[in-house]
Amino acid sequence: MSSALDRAAVIEQLTAQGMPYELIDIEQYGRPRRAFANAPATLRELYTSTASDATFLVYEDERLTFAEALDVAARFANVLIDRFGVQPGDRVAIAARNYPEWVLTFCAATSIGAVAVAMNSLWQGEELRYGLEDSGAKVAVFDGERLARLDGHREGLDCQLVAIRSKSLVADALGWDALVTEARTTLPEVAFDPDDDAIIFYTSGSTGHPKGVVSSHRAVVSALLSWELEAQIAVALSGETPPPPPTQLATLLGVPLFHATGSHAVFLACYRAQRKMVCMYKWDVEQALALIEQERIINFVAPSAMTGDLITAAAQSTRDLSSLRVIGGGGAARAPEQVARITRAVKTALPNTGWGMTETNAIGTAIGGQDYLDHPASSGRCSAIMALRVVDAAGQVLPAGERGELQISGTAMFRGYWNRPDATAEVYRDGWLSTGDVAYIDEAGYLFIVDRLKDLVIRGGENIGCGEVEAALLEHDAVLEAAVYGVPDERLGEEVGATLYLREPVADDALRAFLKERVAVFKVPRYLLTHEGPLPRIGSGKINKRALREQAHAHWAS
Repeated sequence: MSSALDRAAVIEQLTAQGMPYELIDIEQYGRPRRAFANAPATLRELYTSTASDATFLVYEDERLTFAEALDVAARFANVLIDRFGVQPGDRVAIAARNYPEWVLTFCAATSIGAVAVAMNSLWQGEELRYGLEDSGAKVAVFDGERLARLDGHREGLDCQLVAIRSKSLVADALGWDALVTEARTTLPEVAFDPDDDAIIFYTSGSTGHPKGVVSSHRAVVSALLSWELEAQIAVALSGETPPPPPTQLATLLGVPLFHATGSHAVFLACYRAQRKMVCMYKWDVEQALALIEQERIINFVAPSAMTGDLITAAAQSTRDLSSLRVIGGGGAARAPEQVARITRAVKTALPNTGWGMTETNAIGTAIGGQDYLDHPASSGRCSAIMALRVVDAAGQVLPAGERGELQISGTAMFRGYWNRPDATAEVYRDGWLSTGDVAYIDEAGYLFIVDRLKDLVIRGGENIGCGEVEAALLEHDAVLEAAVYGVPDERLGEEVGATLYLREPVADDALRAFLKERVAVFKVPRYLLTHEGPLPRIGSGKINKRALREQAHAHWAS
């Protein structure tokens, strides 16, 4: 059973009245939506309803159960209210590696109606300051490395800094451990609604600073239950009930928590599944193999660069990886040839993936198992609580098989961009988000993404706005014109490239060092070309970036 009709029938059965995934009609932000009748109303309810003695957080030699994690989160929630005066709607920022305190801060803030602001831990000082000022964070939890980067950029910041995993405290930061030690473990009683703001995650656009994507409790929880429903649909379509796992479900967190893949598909998805989450400080494939063997990891979800590393290393490793059942993708497209390699490298595991955006809380489509092996170039079929359509330049809906811009709508959608009604109105109309992806949907409902309209490079799951890098390059006295674009890369999907018109010669390494003081390291171009004379233009006077990109691709390929 794999036809669109069969899938629709299965969804209708699984979401019927009285079923665990029953769907009902609601109104969200003035628009009719389909929502899960039995979903936790808020993230707070998600945490409190799943507190147990099962292992939840593992980081090196530290272990916390779900109940213990909730106790610590409650302590910090009391600190946020009693010490810092945080109220519903106030923003609490987090900038750190994948430490337990990242998770506990997120839980504390979202349990009391505050808004958790996930800041990119790769950002440099100016970018971190921008995130704090843009979000208006009242409290910010930073690890030692992020605090050091912020040094020199703190003057005038109206934000209380809390330090975690820091060997020394800056003068205006308070230590996490001292704050939570004496705090109460009873979660404060605070009233807030499912459609109140819960999170702000930053995403890069084609120009300017990253935009804060604001989502509600209902939107986030809807994404979590959508993944659960997709698993039930897959079982029903296969006609086979999978055997129960021999040990507690366990997942490996290799992707940063500031990504929706890390926070949603890995971290938040652990609660209802009672899944153990093993956190990595940063991605290291040999350490990942050791943790899979040691902790009996069943599920691993990450961008294609990481899953590619894993299956390449697994094919040559003597580690026991037989616990692995799922190797999932997210955050960036996976090459079709990698899909088949997964089952060859790890014979017990099947691949899955999906397509989503920060603006959709990482859901939109899903595909896995044999269905994915049969359709390796597809991103899957649409979630039951979302809707997809492909439109032409005039906004007219196109029939199956025709290419146009992909649009998406549904209950997991973001509310809008933080303090950017202009940017929201530009891409989000009548509940439909224009994604900037060129795609088509076939007769069976499978989505195929084939190109990009937005001026973005997606490097290993990181969105990089070409305009932001161009602006940083133009700050250099020697750079007269700059065009930034993506260069195909086997591991990361794309690398950053740039073609420059220079006033005078300048060494590539000097340019990169200049940029590293202004943008995160992953945004710095790997490929640099110099153009003799002004960059070519199209009829409107804009730089002909397509021609420059094609020239660069040919140059580096040769």
